[in-house]
Amino acid sequence: MTLLSVNLNKIAVLRNSRDEGQPDLAAAAQTCIVAGCAGITVHPRPDRRHIRPDDVMQLAQLTRGCVEFNIEGNPFAGPRPGYPGFMALVREARPDQVTLVPDGDGQLTSDHGFEFPRDAQRLAPVIDTIRALGARVSLFVDAGAGSLEQAAALGAARIEIYTGPYAHAFAAGAVEVELSRCVDTARRAHAAGLGVNAGHDLSQGNLDAFCAAVPGLAEVSIGHALIGEALYAGLAATVQRYLAILAGHPR
Repeated sequence: MTLLSVNLNKIAVLRNSRDEGQPDLAAAAQTCIVAGCAGITVHPRPDRRHIRPDDVMQLAQLTRGCVEFNIEGNPFAGPRPGYPGFMALVREARPDQVTLVPDGDGQLTSDHGFEFPRDAQRLAPVIDTIRALGARVSLFVDAGAGSLEQAAALGAARIEIYTGPYAHAFAAGAVEVELSRCVDTARRAHAAGLGVNAGHDLSQGNLDAFCAAVPGLAEVSIGHALIGEALYAGLAATVQRYLAILAGHPR
């Protein structure tokens, strides 16, 4: 079965709106874990608009030996007041997986992946460092990305397919082209020896069709839709609904 990693960024956005510690991020993570998720994902940004460095450390402790902890972000984001730099967070937190994303400081959300061979030279020492810490490296890529063999040669273990365009196409009722791009990317990744993750704008509405089509999907990271749906149905119940969808699609 494809594993579910719950992204908690939106819980942190809500907490930060009042900065009074509610809702409690650790309690939300624990609720998701008890409900059966296999991982917790965070994407700490330099502006600390949601997940903050101290959240990363707290969740690293909470998840250790329990579920996978996945830190996403731009590996080239350096230190500034209140933010030690992405790689410093990784070194201290020692997550199970690090998903590298080429997003700029001002982006509202991640909206594109790495390109090979253009980004290979800069990524190589970063990947070496993360692997030396004992973490799995996943690289965020667009559906249709080329030269995936180079991602494998750099030492990445997985790619994460950016599924925003698929989700938008699904909502518009014209999903065939974007879905086929995701399927082709997954197949080429497997041929290169890479595992396949996916994430961004996946929801209860579009997840089943995606999992049915994309072969060998190891993990999906879902946050925005899941947290929004949980406002109506409850967090534990919403996590379990996603797990029920994934259970129908053994890898």
